[in-house]
Amino acid sequence: MAYENIQNFQTSQTIHSGRQEDLTFSFTHVYIRIIEDIDPKPYFCENITANRNMRKLLNEELNRLSVDEFKQVGKIPLVVILDNVRSMHNIGSVFRSSDAFRVERIYLCGITATPPHKDIHKTALGATESVEWFYKGNTLDAMDELRREGYTLICIEQAEGSIELQDFDPEEGGKYALIFGHEVRGVEQEVVDAADVCVEIPQFGTKHSLNISVCAGIAIWQFFKKMYPGQ
Repeated sequence: MAYENIQNFQTSQTIHSGRQEDLTFSFTHVYIRIIEDIDPKPYFCENITANRNMRKLLNEELNRLSVDEFKQVGKIPLVVILDNVRSMHNIGSVFRSSDAFRVERIYLCGITATPPHKDIHKTALGATESVEWFYKGNTLDAMDELRREGYTLICIEQAEGSIELQDFDPEEGGKYALIFGHEVRGVEQEVVDAADVCVEIPQFGTKHSLNISVCAGIAIWQFFKKMYPGQ
C-alpha cells in the first residue's frame, strides 16, 4: 500500500494528484491519500496546525542526568547482547541508544570490541561510562547467565517462525534480553537455536537489511514503549 503525504503552508493552493484530481485545503491540514486503489477516500488530520513556537532547546534545558545520577536511577528490565558485532561505531551507537532508554546492561561477546576505544567513543559520546557492560568470549555463556536470572532471550533476526516486532507484547513483570548479530552474518545460528524466540523488524524495500545500530535503536525503543506505555 502506498501513501502520498502533502503539507501545504499557503492559505490556499491547488494540488494536482496522480489521479487527475484537484484538491484545495488550508495550511492547517495535512492531506493523506492512499494511491493504489485500496481505499481512494482522502483523510484529513483536522487538528494539525503550524506550531509557531519551535525554538530548539539548549543542552541545559534537556534535563539530562549526570553519569552518577544515571547509575542510581531505575532501569528497564532489558539487557542487550552484541553477538560478534564488528564495527566499533555500531557498538558505540548501541551504547548511546541503551543510555537513552535506561537499558539495564550490555554484554559484548566474541569479537565485539570493548571500551575504552576512540572509535567506540566517537558514537557513544560517553555512554560507555553510564551503561553497565560486561565482556563474554562466547555469546552462549552470556545467554546461560541471563537465563538463570530469569530473562527471556530474544534474537532480533529474520528467521522461520519469527514474530514481527510490533506484534510481540512483553509480559508484565517480564525480563528480556535482546540479541543483535554481526553486520554481515547476523546472529549466529547456534545463538538462534539457543534463544527463546526470534523477533523480526518488518521491512518493505529491496534490501531487507538494517544496520545493526539502527535495528537496535528501533527494537529498544519499541520495548521501552510497550514496557512503559505512559512514558
